[in-house]
Amino acid sequence: MKTFTLATSLVLLAAGAADALTVRGSVAGGNLPPDLRVAGVVVTPFGQVVQEVSSVPVEKGQFSLELPATAPTARAQVTLTPQNVNWPGVIDPVQVSGQAQVAELKLFTYRDQNNNGRRDENEPLREVMADVRGANLFVVWVNTDVNVTASKGFQAGLKRGWNAFLVDVGRAVNVQPFADTTVVTVRLGR
Repeated sequence: MKTFTLATSLVLLAAGAADALTVRGSVAGGNLPPDLRVAGVVVTPFGQVVQEVSSVPVEKGQFSLELPATAPTARAQVTLTPQNVNWPGVIDPVQVSGQAQVAELKLFTYRDQNNNGRRDENEPLREVMADVRGANLFVVWVNTDVNVTASKGFQAGLKRGWNAFLVDVGRAVNVQPFADTTVVTVRLGR
């Protein structure tokens, strides 16, 4: 099985807490199929795909994916509890500061084989991991401000709307919000 790396520079811009989040990137490495799309997909706390929030074509090795300021559908949201926080770097005990609805988003690629601009059931998704020097990209939507803390120093102050963080897991867990200059690398195995 041939493996290739998709080295992608993403610049994540997050204006106000309730504003849309835009992910811009350039894709390098290997021969990219002309029908390749990048998608932001809401998943359950156990990683099952629920809702594609946004997707865009990769054109000339580049893309710009905007997550809308509107909330994910009600079926894509779950009640945030310490028991369903399966995020990068989270180790029990977990504490949540209040009641909130949450939707975790992951990045995927797929081939839009019929070129209809959306994913169809016969078009498989491939999850892509994004990181910066070993720190993982984490994106989540919440309906209200809430704080999540866990062992090893995990602390995430979530603001209403889309939130993007880099989570670095080592002896301690370091959670940093994105700046508009953040560069993320995405790798895709084949």
